[in-house]
Amino acid sequence: MSRSKVIHLDNLSLQDMLNEDSELIPLLTPEDEEIINNEDVPNELPILPLRNTVLFPGVVIPITAGRDKSIQLIKDANKGSKILGVVAQRNSEVEDPTLDDIYHTGVVAQILRVLTMPDGNTTVIIQGKKRFEIEELIQEEPYLKARVSEAIEERTIDDQKEFDAIIESIKELALDVIKENPMLPSEASFAIKNIQSNSFLVNFISSNMDLSVGQKQVLLEKDNLKERALLTLKNLDRELQKLQLRNDIQSKTRSDLDKQQREYYLHQQLKTIQEELGGVSHDQELEEMKAQAKKKKWTKEVGETFEKELNRLKRMNPQMAEYGVQRNYLELLLELPWNEYSEDKFDLKKAQKILDRDHFGLEKVKQRIIEHLAVLKLRGDMKSPIICLYGPPGVGKTSLGKSVAEALGRKYVRMSLGGLRDEAEIRGHRKTYIGAMPGRLIQNIKKAGTSNPVFVLDEIDKLSQSHQGDPSSAMLEVLDPEQNTEFYDNYLEVGYDLSKVLFIATANNINQIPWALRDRMEIINVTGYTIEEKVEIAKKYLIPKQLKEHGLKDEHLKLGKAQIEKIVEGYTRESGVRGLEKQVAKVVRFAAKSIAMEDEYNVTLTNEDIETILGPARLERDKYENNDTAGVVTGLAWTSVGGDILFIESILSKGKGNLSITGNLGTVMKESSTIAMKYIKSNAELFGINPEIIDNYDVHIHVPEGATPKDGPSAGITMLTSLVSVFTQRKVKNKLAMTGEITLRGKVLPVGGIKEKILAAKRANIKEIILCAENKRDIDEIKESYLKGLKFHYVTEMSEVIDIALTKQKVKNAKKLD
Repeated sequence: MSRSKVIHLDNLSLQDMLNEDSELIPLLTPEDEEIINNEDVPNELPILPLRNTVLFPGVVIPITAGRDKSIQLIKDANKGSKILGVVAQRNSEVEDPTLDDIYHTGVVAQILRVLTMPDGNTTVIIQGKKRFEIEELIQEEPYLKARVSEAIEERTIDDQKEFDAIIESIKELALDVIKENPMLPSEASFAIKNIQSNSFLVNFISSNMDLSVGQKQVLLEKDNLKERALLTLKNLDRELQKLQLRNDIQSKTRSDLDKQQREYYLHQQLKTIQEELGGVSHDQELEEMKAQAKKKKWTKEVGETFEKELNRLKRMNPQMAEYGVQRNYLELLLELPWNEYSEDKFDLKKAQKILDRDHFGLEKVKQRIIEHLAVLKLRGDMKSPIICLYGPPGVGKTSLGKSVAEALGRKYVRMSLGGLRDEAEIRGHRKTYIGAMPGRLIQNIKKAGTSNPVFVLDEIDKLSQSHQGDPSSAMLEVLDPEQNTEFYDNYLEVGYDLSKVLFIATANNINQIPWALRDRMEIINVTGYTIEEKVEIAKKYLIPKQLKEHGLKDEHLKLGKAQIEKIVEGYTRESGVRGLEKQVAKVVRFAAKSIAMEDEYNVTLTNEDIETILGPARLERDKYENNDTAGVVTGLAWTSVGGDILFIESILSKGKGNLSITGNLGTVMKESSTIAMKYIKSNAELFGINPEIIDNYDVHIHVPEGATPKDGPSAGITMLTSLVSVFTQRKVKNKLAMTGEITLRGKVLPVGGIKEKILAAKRANIKEIILCAENKRDIDEIKESYLKGLKFHYVTEMSEVIDIALTKQKVKNAKKLD
């Protein structure tokens, strides 16, 4: 008899499945049987095919529905009469059975309960009623439906005593089977003893015997109850003989085997089972590992570690949880590319072409890579440098790694560090813990398959700290050329050589990188692009890329230089090109939509077409405000999206010499204004200012766009110039801007972000720029083409700034200061 079905049909278990209030009794009484016999079989029934079982009249079974048609049939039947026809499939492998794939004799079933199981499947509990024969199929969708007729059952018994003897024999054999089979629960005996109906007893035992679907179908199709009972008795007797024989063999074998033989026998059984399932045995697995180890190029230390851990695995029970951890560890040792390196390409001209093809500009980075290749070519071996590219978003820092990998002929690996706060992500977990894993560095090296890939550490400035450790400190060993020859991963527990890996780190803000980590990297600044560079990038890279991604060709859309410039100036405000690519994609989508809808459009777009597609220009170019008002000075600033110009305004009002500042300024800029004011008070005569004016007037300094936070050490000379201008009522020279910090002694200090500030000045049509003399070295590094049309004044003292910036005459309608 089948263990699983008896358990499902046990009274208590089934009652629990339904709920405690259910009045369903799965053991059919003669009164229940009479009620069923008096019910009529419907002329038409929805047909539910069953894969692996046969339903018998009066029997209650649970069925799990997995096919869409079956689920739909159950839902419809449950909403209606709850009656359906159940038949068995001839072949359980058929996914969508037709009339030819099912038996034509089935059982009318009533839905007792529909349950939604925790795994999302639908389980329906049904009870068999009467047998039926399928006459013809009348519907195939959404599920099978057939015209049926009742299969008349012959219950007339010519020899009642003989039939009673058959029934008693069936009961006795069933109880013996339950007794001989330890897998069957003792409650099954209680169920069989309490069955009062002879026909239900035959059906119940037929349903739960360990028979194939075909054998059960033969029992179901027997019209004569006595014949069905005799066949059931024969099958029960055969099952009992098998059980007794198996138990006898097991008993004799058990008595002959000692502990060692028993373990050997179990291992042989396990090996056979694994081979039958298509796997390999435990011993074979260990031998394969040993054979793979002979091919590895690892050091003596690693080889000894592997041998030691392999012997430990041999002694472990495969059922232990630690066995999986130990096997994973050995597999990691085998899969890591110990001393396996890809061959570098030393065609420097080709490497230069690849770098120039994929990235416009970035000369310093390209030069550094070519230098690295040149040294490798001459020396043959060297410790790879750790390069850190820092700059604003969207300038191509991350994508540069792929080009470098292609130029070198190495594998490419990228690891994002943004928000990483667990030190174990870098160093790995100790393998004493269940579920331990190596760090992401070792995992990526394994994935690369070589020990010298180009490894991009993305967003290294966004590492964070938590109670789980400080990942930036763990990165020190990774990025120190003197230490990473023996990088120690907690999971690996042996040193791994990372010195041949070419690490390229990227960062947006170098100040957020801990100084100890920063000291181990070669810092290369990737500055923003000029308008001219963005136009070239759009023409060479962005437009062809977007046309390809949207299924268009070059002849479908043409953007001229003027139109690209309009997009750059009017719709983007960034150092990189991400925003530009989004706007280009919007233009390309317009063309794609027009082609798909067969609308007419200009293939060669004009400025008016750009405004129609993207809307009115949202961003104005930084405009220089040329006016004759004293106290207004143009400054140069660095922002996260590149350079910008800003205006500092000062005004006087009757008062007691107080200074007030507005414009959402940070601490540094407020201190700069205070220093400038104190310097003017102590050097009033130098600038031709009457000290009484300073004492009798309040000064207000404002930086427009108060909603935007501003701070930084580059507005000192701008604020001092603004104050001197308002006190002397002398205006600032036309088309002049400045940047630099001051000291309390009037010295001018150098500042950063010079290239971005110069680009902002050019966009605003500035002609002259005042800088600290020490910033001349920054100007010398900028391309000559970027400096065309600009005149630079290099100063060291604040008095020089005033002499250059302010005109000799006072502004028209100058305020009379008493």
